[in-house]
Amino acid sequence: MNTTSGNASQTPLQTINWSEAGKTKTSIWHSENNTPVPKRVQIADNTISADAAYKLCCEGTALLWRGDFQNAKQLLQALTRRIDRPGKKPRKPASNMTEAFHFHRQAQSQKARILGMLLIEVSVGYHINLRRAPDVKAACEHAYGKSTQSFIVSLREVLGMIGAYEWHKNGVDIPTINNKIHPSYGVFSPIRGEYLQLVDTTSLPKPCDLAFDIGTGTGVLAAILANRGIKQIIATDNAQRALDCAQKNINQLDMKNTVTVLNADLFPSDEYGKADLIVCNPPWLPARPSSVLESAIYDENSKMLKGFLNGLKSHLNDTGEGWLILSDFAEHLGLRSREELTGWIESAGLKIIEKIDTKATHQKTLDASDPLHIARKAEVTSLWRLEKL
Repeated sequence: MNTTSGNASQTPLQTINWSEAGKTKTSIWHSENNTPVPKRVQIADNTISADAAYKLCCEGTALLWRGDFQNAKQLLQALTRRIDRPGKKPRKPASNMTEAFHFHRQAQSQKARILGMLLIEVSVGYHINLRRAPDVKAACEHAYGKSTQSFIVSLREVLGMIGAYEWHKNGVDIPTINNKIHPSYGVFSPIRGEYLQLVDTTSLPKPCDLAFDIGTGTGVLAAILANRGIKQIIATDNAQRALDCAQKNINQLDMKNTVTVLNADLFPSDEYGKADLIVCNPPWLPARPSSVLESAIYDENSKMLKGFLNGLKSHLNDTGEGWLILSDFAEHLGLRSREELTGWIESAGLKIIEKIDTKATHQKTLDASDPLHIARKAEVTSLWRLEKL
């Protein structure tokens, strides 16, 4: 899913304090998820037991790790097992899918809070002064930029950043362009191939010389449209990481003469004219993101979706089409009704030409233990072809 979220690294710097070797120490606190600074910090090393660590983390005491790096990873896994253990007192069953969704989000938030309590110190130059610590300089520079100061960060964030860097280096195969897209840290990876196939195979309006890709993210939809022969494409986003990521991908694909990456809140300015085709793949769930990184998934009050629909008519040529790529997952969760969506389309002065559907194929559709399994199994992703009334 594409994103028009901001960048968490632009938030004001906060500091974290702790006592060590009889002295009070202070460092910069870094959290991409805008997690509050822990109020209590305790030094921990290889001697602490998983049960003791779990108790402290649950009580809100963060553990600043001074032991072996690999042991810290094992401790994080042990904490995860304790959070997920089946012997815990079960929550009352959800009465419907909407309640199941809210229970699931609460559980995920609580899990993230506990696991985020295991901290490490990263020094200037992105060096981790722990035994058996990996070289994280390249991954940190990819995510954060050049190093200017030391900071404290959760181990979970560092491991996620390392994983994201591997995704970036290896890239994601996109069969529709016979090439790869390289997602950046904090930019949603185009791993849901079913919606990419829809954009690649749906008949283009005629003529189709100018297209807009709204909330471009990695630039993957712009690249697919360029590969289909559209002469000029304007790809917009308002998140700096997404803009940088999209531009790098467009450059690597040798499409910079066709695709212009533009910083804009939804639509480009009037100087770019009206488009023959405008494509948007907004976040699919109308709920409040709990972090900046979740803004590619959650669209509070359907703000981006409504903004796209309401602005579409004034940015389309008379014979042009708007393509809305949207999953009905929110409908199965009871977060948005089909009547609401079609009502927004109609009130925006648009009519539906066609709705092209494809079943979701991601792995979660097969996981019967997922509390949202029923909704995931029923999920359909659609390309709504829209035109002006």
